[in-house]
Amino acid sequence: MELGEKIKQLRLQHGLTQEELALRCDLSKGFISQLERDLTSPSIATLMDILECLGTDLRRFFAEPEEEKIIFGDADIFDSHDEEKGIDISWLIPNAQKNEMEPILITLSPGGETTEESPHSGEEFGYCLAGQVTVLLGHKRHKCKKGESFCFKPTAPHKLINAGKVPAKVLWVSTPPSF
Repeated sequence: MELGEKIKQLRLQHGLTQEELALRCDLSKGFISQLERDLTSPSIATLMDILECLGTDLRRFFAEPEEEKIIFGDADIFDSHDEEKGIDISWLIPNAQKNEMEPILITLSPGGETTEESPHSGEEFGYCLAGQVTVLLGHKRHKCKKGESFCFKPTAPHKLINAGKVPAKVLWVSTPPSF
């Protein structure tokens, strides 16, 4: 990608017109236009000023973007087992705390339950893959059977309980990450 195209993309990401960027950098709109079309080249000092106005620096601007990992497998999963609570948790995406959502796979033994989560912003979604669970949201109980899903805003304390006689398995997604 050419220098001018990268500057244009940054400018557009910040919602700036060429004129607004030019004013912030004490340059002319014509110079910004020529720069974005790779018809002229800025001095290092001018480039540094432009990048500062766009919230970056030379190192980050010229760094090669890391390729985003899209597919995750068994080697990426982190498992946790709590025999006392009767729960197995598999974090399906490594470092999900940096994402906007966190998917986990929960297996609850009969009588098992998750730790009660405090109210928070965001949303909770779950899909019951096996057995059934009770979704405790505040003082209300909601049954969720195999093939059903739940979705709620976590405005009250909440947790899952397996009151059944067989293990329950739930794919649970939380935004923001909270597990």
